[in-house]
Amino acid sequence: MSQTFRMVILVSGRGSNMTSVLEALKNKTLHGSVECVISNKAHAKALEVASDFNIPTQVIESKNKAAGEFQKQILHALQTLQPDLIILAGFMKILSAPVIEAFSQKIINIHPSLLPKFPGLDAQKQALEAGEAHTGCTVHYVDEGCDTGPIILHKTEEILPTDTVDTLSKRLLKKEHKCLIEAIQLIQKQHFSEQS
Repeated sequence: MSQTFRMVILVSGRGSNMTSVLEALKNKTLHGSVECVISNKAHAKALEVASDFNIPTQVIESKNKAAGEFQKQILHALQTLQPDLIILAGFMKILSAPVIEAFSQKIINIHPSLLPKFPGLDAQKQALEAGEAHTGCTVHYVDEGCDTGPIILHKTEEILPTDTVDTLSKRLLKKEHKCLIEAIQLIQKQHFSEQS
């Protein structure tokens, strides 16, 4: 059975979910390799972290660029790399239809709510304002909607009466790391069973 499983991670910020994937590969909780970390921001902290793990990085700036041109460059980079899985880890751009079609059921995203509740930005703030008793995080396949693709895995987190957006976000982040690793493990298990 071949254990090759090629991943590409797309980032925009500090890359804490990306770091959890790189650490899981290092300690063999996950199999395969991250072929490249691609950022739409030249100064994203995640690029430094990826370099520390000796992972190749690439910057495809979205700023001051026509949306179509940016998406074309992303598609070209991904087609060159040919990954088995593309992980959106705090990637703050919505991918275009041609990118999603080219990698159908191969792109996943982590979102800090129990989807379909509270899609989009400020999910923790949305949950607090709605007076929810629980929230959580979701790993889902990416489709053309905003946080609307098929759900792979949920993890639930209780909302405390004292919670602020900041305290809730910090607790949720730990759950996000676990949820993302477990979702990738499920995808890898299926991938390797199909190859055997």
